[in-house]
Amino acid sequence: MTTHWKRKDLTGLAELSAEEIRHLLSTATAFKEVGTRQIKKVPALRGKTLVNFFVEPSTRTRVSFELAAHRLSADVVNMTASSSSLTKGETLLDTAKNLRALLADIIILRHSSAGAAQFLAERMDACIINAGDGAHEHPTQALLDTFTICEAKKLTGANLKGLHVAILGDILFSRVARSNIHALTKLGAKVTLCGPPTLVPKELESLGVHVTHNLDALLPEVDVINLLRIQHERQRKEYFPSLGEYTSIFGLTKQRAEKLRPDCLIMHPGPINRGVEIDSDIADSGRSVILDQVTNGLAVRMAVLYLCSGARGN
Repeated sequence: MTTHWKRKDLTGLAELSAEEIRHLLSTATAFKEVGTRQIKKVPALRGKTLVNFFVEPSTRTRVSFELAAHRLSADVVNMTASSSSLTKGETLLDTAKNLRALLADIIILRHSSAGAAQFLAERMDACIINAGDGAHEHPTQALLDTFTICEAKKLTGANLKGLHVAILGDILFSRVARSNIHALTKLGAKVTLCGPPTLVPKELESLGVHVTHNLDALLPEVDVINLLRIQHERQRKEYFPSLGEYTSIFGLTKQRAEKLRPDCLIMHPGPINRGVEIDSDIADSGRSVILDQVTNGLAVRMAVLYLCSGARGN
């Protein structure tokens, strides 16, 4: 399976080709079948050690990577910033080198600084997987989002040509949005960004997308709408007057959801702020694939771990 994959690291989707993204997604399809078996484990990473190193807090991503590693028969160690020597002034690189000295084969890194995963990947022979770096990228989230779209829309070969995807919310500070833009545009989708002008500036069109601030006019045109939460932890000031005003103009309320096409997919990377970016009933409706995204994240991360560890071995 590693014929088309030669990277030991996954630090972002900006540098990946459409062929590499498709290969990751097709590998994830094979691994999703593993989850349907009575015994949900394969020996692909037996004898390998994976460290989940999360300097920023996480629920879905950390647990998903841990489960993916266990299903591939790897040994797993979980670390947080508060439980590491980072609190004593040790550098990120020294911490990672010590993990490698303990024979860690794969390091999953979530960090508040953009470029942290790339920094380690360039200096270490262990596999480095980016689980989110600042407001830069979150590659596995975009891959599982794309996988979910292909599965729900029954798109073979991950060909998204003719598909219109809207990404709504805090684009400026969202690593999920950036990775999704790279994946979706490379696979042929039309992408429109929407939200307040302060969070969705026109300059983002340089990424090959469209920008609009008129949500009501956009809703009837899209095949998929991916809602993002407001990234308060990355903002240094308020970018809109209040959450109530944001919801009134850019929230996916019941009334606004009626403007969507009947087969439009509703997505959200989580955590959901119910009643802010999306109405609770809409989040739980039949058009929502939010929990499918979580399920598919397991298969996608199994594929990433398998391919990157195989490339390192070669």
